[in-house]
Amino acid sequence: MSENETRILVVEDEPTIARAVADRLAAEGFGVQTAGDGPSAVDRARAYEPHLIVLDVMLPGFDGLEVCRRVQAERPVPVLMLTARDDETDLIVGLGVGADDYVTKPFSMRELVARIRAVLRRVDRPRAETAADGPVRMGGLEVDQRARRVRRDGREVHLTPTEFDLLACLLRNRGAVLTRAVLLEQVWDWADASGTRVVDSHVKALRRKLGQGLIRTVHGVGYSLEGTP
Repeated sequence: MSENETRILVVEDEPTIARAVADRLAAEGFGVQTAGDGPSAVDRARAYEPHLIVLDVMLPGFDGLEVCRRVQAERPVPVLMLTARDDETDLIVGLGVGADDYVTKPFSMRELVARIRAVLRRVDRPRAETAADGPVRMGGLEVDQRARRVRRDGREVHLTPTEFDLLACLLRNRGAVLTRAVLLEQVWDWADASGTRVVDSHVKALRRKLGQGLIRTVHGVGYSLEGTP
């Protein structure tokens, strides 16, 4: 996918920030639309079908967390959240409802564009890198990497793009303990280990959806997918 084919929805209620972000992304070659509140963001996401959403947490109407829940329920799409809050709980909740990454205000446009491109690179990876010959089964878990579908005990489970990529990474290395730094590099394309709570939040989301016994925490090290196919 080339950048001039990539649609980004910017959801920000501060007009100055929204215009600055939209102008910078347009200058980088992306297609851009904007929304300024929760209800219009959901409507615009439905009509525009963006490849990525830049989403402020604090919005009129209803907040960015609710926007993320509603959008992800209709069509999984990568979300990068903007937050002015320092409260770690808010970040964890945002990641838990399906956001892929976050940037804390104030931020530089260079950092924002770099984070956006990292998310898009991961989403646009060739399927051959992760696709198995067919569905992989581990007990009651079935993962079809070609179709990007997951079933647990015969029931289809809705995963966000990042949740699926994290599960696929653990599945490719099942039985091995992967550090948070390795997961950040392989799933998020991060070159440093500064985003450990991103990993922890997505593991928590996977456990909530797939069951508590599937992913083992190795304290002080990282995570491992338990079981055999």
